[in-house]
Amino acid sequence: MRETMNGNKGQIYRAGEFLSRLSPASLRDLKSLEFPSSFQPGAVLFSEKDMPTAVYIVLSGDVKLSINSNDGRRLIVRIAKAGHILGLSSALSGLLNAMTAEILYPSKIAVIERSQFLSFLARHPDAYQAVTEELSLHYKLACEQLRTVGLSASVREKLARLLLDWSEHGQKTETGTRLIFALTHEEIGEFIGASRETVTRTLSAFKSRRLVALHGTTLTIPSRTALEGLAGA
Repeated sequence: MRETMNGNKGQIYRAGEFLSRLSPASLRDLKSLEFPSSFQPGAVLFSEKDMPTAVYIVLSGDVKLSINSNDGRRLIVRIAKAGHILGLSSALSGLLNAMTAEILYPSKIAVIERSQFLSFLARHPDAYQAVTEELSLHYKLACEQLRTVGLSASVREKLARLLLDWSEHGQKTETGTRLIFALTHEEIGEFIGASRETVTRTLSAFKSRRLVALHGTTLTIPSRTALEGLAGA
């Protein structure tokens, strides 16, 4: 679930809506600070344990956010999409980046230098509400990811939960929920703390049981209810 509550208005606040929460004056000022740039897959926007230098607004494409262990293992925390703002917590605190942000698909990113963003907040105190909601949402998403990886009983349950999460933003069709599924099995394993081989076996079992159908980079979930039963939802 990629949402939280707006305490002032009682409305649902979803990932990717940071800009829409700003006042017209704040939004105009923020956009005047943007320097949109195009990035290709594999490019790193910022690295874990580096000093924060900017905030990044995803205009298009996908960005992979991950954390790494000392022995080289990686856990993908989430995929940021259009409208998401990255590096916010570190930019505000001045502490080292907690994650690495790597371009997953060709993307256009608006880069705003940290000093300029802090000056923007000083000029527009009303923007702090949107910032607070965004940070709360990031915390909630991190907790959900930890719950999936650390508390799920099996790889089947972890993978089912992950697919259900992704399908919330999928296209509803007559044959089920359809979504783009271009990640490698190794990358999927980095989401749920499993090996590539285990992901391959588990996904094959899902296909055999017709819990999912995969055609190229398109994955279809015929019945969310059936997958929810496997996920223990």
